[in-house]
Amino acid sequence: MAETLRTWVRRAETDQGIRGGLSTSDRERLKELERENRELKRANEILRKALAYFAQANSTAGRNDDGICR
Repeated sequence: MAETLRTWVRRAETDQGIRGGLSTSDRERLKELERENRELKRANEILRKALAYFAQANSTAGRNDDGICR
């Protein structure tokens, strides 16, 4: 209980600018940006794989089984 109270006091002091560190709103914003960053990295990886797949499919289009373009 005492440690919980100390944590609340430290957090309140940080939010008021008395103590250094990230405020609660800054901490929440940072979490939000980190989540968004992870999602964008996943989306980019999916797009890279799709691009490679379609580039490979396009390069083999119009070829016979022997790989010769006609």
